[in-house]
Amino acid sequence: MLVVLVALLLRKLDRGEARLLINKMVAIKPIVAEMHILMGQIDLNLIDMEVILEAITVWVLEMVIGLILLTETIHKNAPYGSQNGQGLKNVEWGSKTLAPFTKNFMFHILPLQVVLLLRDSKEITVVGDAPNPIQNFSETNFPDYVMQEISNQGYEFPTAIQAQGWPIAMSGQDMVGIARTGSGKTLAYTLPATVHINNQPQIRRGEGPIALILAPTRELAQQIQKVATDFGSATFIRNTCIFGGAPKGPQARDLERGVEICIATPGRLIDFLEKGTTNLERCTYLVLDEADRMLDMGFEPQIRKILSQIRPDRQTLMWSATWPKEVRKLAADFMSNPIQLNVGSMNLAANHNILQIIDICQEHEKETKLSSLLQEIGNSSELGSKILIFVETKKK
Repeated sequence: MLVVLVALLLRKLDRGEARLLINKMVAIKPIVAEMHILMGQIDLNLIDMEVILEAITVWVLEMVIGLILLTETIHKNAPYGSQNGQGLKNVEWGSKTLAPFTKNFMFHILPLQVVLLLRDSKEITVVGDAPNPIQNFSETNFPDYVMQEISNQGYEFPTAIQAQGWPIAMSGQDMVGIARTGSGKTLAYTLPATVHINNQPQIRRGEGPIALILAPTRELAQQIQKVATDFGSATFIRNTCIFGGAPKGPQARDLERGVEICIATPGRLIDFLEKGTTNLERCTYLVLDEADRMLDMGFEPQIRKILSQIRPDRQTLMWSATWPKEVRKLAADFMSNPIQLNVGSMNLAANHNILQIIDICQEHEKETKLSSLLQEIGNSSELGSKILIFVETKKK
């Protein structure tokens, strides 16, 4: 009975986990041998034998329970994405017949002189055959449901990255966007994603997402999800946000039901792909947000493995605050003749759209000023707004 139970346990584990359990069992073997020797040396009556057999039975059950608990501990503490996707098989795309999909939703054409003036005024630089930028929302060919949500959100004019990024994304071309944080890039790829999705066949249960957005952190992923929810709810575009450090169950159920947009951190997505919870066969719109930061955090192996699971004729949009050689190499390997869009300087700089106030005070004034400032911000901010405070050390 014990052998059967242990065999069932080992079948559920991978090679490394099984080896760990076997080592635990080998450690118990000398104890069992000693018991056999001891029992052979003693003259036992029937009652004594029953007592010993009962004790052995209890001991065996405790050992099996211990093995089960050890199994659960192994799975619970296993790091997500720790294998860099080694469990994923490479897809032979050349042997597959890929269903065609629509990705070109071109904007109208502006006169060349207007285009040059607009790009110059907004510090827009493009490398490649880029479509003309737009001047206002009315020049887009966004559907009515998108325009209505833009109005509801209170947007008056597109930012520089949106003015040029939307036409590129809507033309179906690959793009590398270099822009600082706070430039409005999230809308620059989520609105075209909404249009792209609504022009594809409907997702069925068990199918993977149409749009995949990779982000380096859970915080950024959740911010992206909020924007995707705001602009996708009118057409019932479903999304899910998957990241490590949160229960896997709800995330897995979302993926199994089927979602049009998946916003994910690389490690947790790799974990779900390896387990077969989802797949990327339907993905035709890919976004890498803060690509430079993802590479700095060591996600390059996971990113490369994930991209290998997506059809090569997809549309890929890569966004980065800087343009180091590592990001250039990734773009060269996985993008097809991308248009490079740059807004402002390619060097890191403070965002001039953010108001920064420096208040110099004495050490003994800090607590009072901080309390007063937090109260002031709290009274003037929307419910649920957050404040980030940086300190020099963990201790005061």
